[in-house]
Amino acid sequence: MPRALLLENIDQVAADALRAAGFEVESRRGALDEADLVEALDGVDVLGIRSKTQVTADVLRRRPDLCAVGAFCIGTNQIDLTAAAAAGVAVFNAPYSNTRSVVEMALAEIIILARRLVDRDRALHAGTWDKSATGSHEIRGRTLGIVGYGNIGSQLSVLAEALGMRVVYYDLEDKLALGNAERCNTLEELLERAEAVTLHVDGRGGNAGLFGAEQFARMRPRSLFLNLSRGFVVDHEALRDNVLSGHIAGAAVDVFPEEPREQGDPFDSVLRGLPNVVLTPHVGGSTQEAQYDIGRFVAGKLVDYSRSGTTTLSVNLPTVVLHGSSAARFALLHRNEPGVLARADALVGEHGLNVDGQVLATRGGLGYAVTDVSAPLPPGLVAALQALPETVRLTVGPAPD
Repeated sequence: MPRALLLENIDQVAADALRAAGFEVESRRGALDEADLVEALDGVDVLGIRSKTQVTADVLRRRPDLCAVGAFCIGTNQIDLTAAAAAGVAVFNAPYSNTRSVVEMALAEIIILARRLVDRDRALHAGTWDKSATGSHEIRGRTLGIVGYGNIGSQLSVLAEALGMRVVYYDLEDKLALGNAERCNTLEELLERAEAVTLHVDGRGGNAGLFGAEQFARMRPRSLFLNLSRGFVVDHEALRDNVLSGHIAGAAVDVFPEEPREQGDPFDSVLRGLPNVVLTPHVGGSTQEAQYDIGRFVAGKLVDYSRSGTTTLSVNLPTVVLHGSSAARFALLHRNEPGVLARADALVGEHGLNVDGQVLATRGGLGYAVTDVSAPLPPGLVAALQALPETVRLTVGPAPD
């Protein structure tokens, strides 16, 4: 029975789906550091994580039997994708499942900050009645600047415009504007035009330190600032200075450079206690609806891969789908060199089998071929395929129904 390990409190629907597919499943609430992860992966075929567990090249090297990793979130920067591909480990994520959750939270926080509801709430909890409109504004007619116009940024653009905001955006790629949004040619242009700036960039290394003292200085006085993307993108000391000086009228931060590994662990930040600042523990995508959808979606990809070799939406392997059924199927992940498929097919013929169906795709230095054959694979054929010098990983089994 194949084994799956799910970390970081992944929704129960994922465990249920894997068990229904024949997996033995172990679920844990927290993340694991590298040494603990290596130990926990002993005998594990499939790993499920969220954003905190780091799947490094060393982890992959020390656990060569691991077949697949599911990132039950949007980002995959916590996984060494190059090393995973080289080891024949397929990686899947959920690029769309929690988009709406993040967008709704960003909109809520823009309104909360514009109305200074954080300070009103704190005053009432402290026993002070402060009924005043001072510093409280509508968002209608204000300009929202979106940095990163991907799945989240573009959907936020549409909903913010529906609330009466003007929208400008900046992205490294040339993205088509939705609605009446306007594209800015530079980040500096966006900062000079926007009255609220929200970051929705990905986890690529080039985004580290994207937003610091220089960028805050370029923002319009008394602007709002939000970061629901990656913690290492923003200089929190610079943000603190600008909030205390009044240059930034309010801020909302959901991600931090260093985050506790488990629920209930202590947390500290230079942003704690600042006026009109909302701090949340990396919950932008953490609604029950989103976590259910993510659990169902990623578990489904892991099941499809284990059953049929399907790599649709894998972030690091060639995309292959082979429909139909036959007596047996093998999936050959190999170095992308000329003649590999021809030699594999010749071996099939030498062992008295016919190829009933076959799909090949390549991605960079890797090729991935899924082949249906007319009879169960004899041990000699399996050994010969594994012995091909270009083979990275061979998976064999009955063809799916």
